[in-house]
Amino acid sequence: MELKEYLPVLNDLSEEDRLVLEKSAIRKKLKNRTIIHNGIEDCSGLFIIVNGEVRVYTISDKGKEITIYRLFDRDICLFSATCMLKNIQFDLIIETQCDTDAYFIPADIYKNIMAKSAPLANFTNELISSRFTEVMWLLDQILWKSFDKRLASFLLDESAIEGSEILKITHEEIGNHLGNPREVVTRMLKYFQNEGMVKLHRGLIELIDIKRLKKI
Repeated sequence: MELKEYLPVLNDLSEEDRLVLEKSAIRKKLKNRTIIHNGIEDCSGLFIIVNGEVRVYTISDKGKEITIYRLFDRDICLFSATCMLKNIQFDLIIETQCDTDAYFIPADIYKNIMAKSAPLANFTNELISSRFTEVMWLLDQILWKSFDKRLASFLLDESAIEGSEILKITHEEIGNHLGNPREVVTRMLKYFQNEGMVKLHRGLIELIDIKRLKKI
């Protein structure tokens, strides 16, 4: 497929600007656990996922991770090009979670066209608004929801993403997503198991009672 299949705003640009963006785009196949972007000083450019999964997360001074959001097929990552966003800086790490196929558009080229193209500027603002909405949702979860609710929600979301009720994920990985120590995750999962909602295996979590998890 052509780039415009993944970046529909190209149809709204002038032919000249569209051609510049299309010619600048580089398609890359990235291995699992590839770091695409690492911190404020890194500006790898905007990228569009053709297929795969990417995790956007941050790490505290004490080394604790928390997932900000995840991106999947046809999603666009803007914060890997924060150098082109005036007064917006995020110290984020962006990493593939499986083998991922993506287009990369250099930040300087995208920024130059955005400065003169209202359609691209509007599209970019909509992207920023969408990501900020996700960040605010995360803050709401952390500040106001108890950990059992957050964990139940995560397990259900992961099941939907994987299309399976058997999840290949460790307690530590869940802790990294949710920003909690592995021990806290283990205790809550054991509580869920005692209540008959999940069954724990080595490296696996089987969801037994979906209805009760949804109720939580």
